[in-house]
Amino acid sequence: MDSTKSIEDVVNVDVETAKELLGSGHRYLDVRTSEEFNKSHVENAVNIPYMFLTQEGRVKNEEFLFQVSSVYKNEDPLIVGCNSGGRASRACVDLLNAGFKNVKNLKGGYSAMARC
Repeated sequence: MDSTKSIEDVVNVDVETAKELLGSGHRYLDVRTSEEFNKSHVENAVNIPYMFLTQEGRVKNEEFLFQVSSVYKNEDPLIVGCNSGGRASRACVDLLNAGFKNVKNLKGGYSAMARC
């Protein structure tokens, strides 16, 4: 049986690699909050927040895996991005542990993508 995946199992890609992958069939999953996404985002990105901002601070979206599974199949190639890479890394771990096979974290997140 496969062991539980951790942050070390996440494949990180830089902006140039991400752009190439997006041009060849990968999809962009934006895990930032809706507010962040609505300000600006990658073209054709799908927004499913990994965390919500509450009065208590950031709280994990308990429906995240269900919501992603309703849009993507486990085999779909995904680039996962947040603002700077932290939430997306954790989202990738959750997705890998849920059986997604081809997820990559955008190193530096949307901030890095927007600078290019």
